[in-house]
Amino acid sequence: MDSRKRTARLAGFLYLLQSSAPFVLIYLPGKITVRGDAAATAHRIAAHQRLVDLNIFVHLCNLVLFILLAVVLYRLLSEVHKTRAGLMVILVLVSVPLSFLAVLADVGMLALVRGGNYLASFTSAQIDSLVYFLLVMRGKAILVAQIFWGLWLLPFGMLVMRSRFLPRILGVLLILNGIAYPIISLV
Repeated sequence: MDSRKRTARLAGFLYLLQSSAPFVLIYLPGKITVRGDAAATAHRIAAHQRLVDLNIFVHLCNLVLFILLAVVLYRLLSEVHKTRAGLMVILVLVSVPLSFLAVLADVGMLALVRGGNYLASFTSAQIDSLVYFLLVMRGKAILVAQIFWGLWLLPFGMLVMRSRFLPRILGVLLILNGIAYPIISLV
């Protein structure tokens, strides 16, 4: 097997490993959020602490995989167009710190619901409000990161279309998704 084929398979494998993203983006928020009710949301987070811990771990793993994927794709596609491949990596790297903010919000929520002496000056209603605030901020960080999750697909799609070794239809689909992600995020 030649080097390009191995690199393409590695990229596909890394992309597949990121299939746990819906857990981070859909399942967990649906499980812990009670819209408009800070106390009930804080109670759910306290009741599902292990799930939030798992979410933090999965999210961090996804971020590492995303960076590795960008590097492998750069290696695969830089011969097609080095500047576009570099732009693709930059857009991935811009989204990562935004996603880390979402993870940090999860860590903050857990710290608040687990309590400690440093929280003695807060009432339980204030703590619940802070937990809910962090949950909202988590969602906002992911929303902004989603814009870049879409934007990186544009140079990626162009590279796939221009390459002679990947199906052009994949490039078209990547570009369509790259346009849709930011629009959905902004709407």
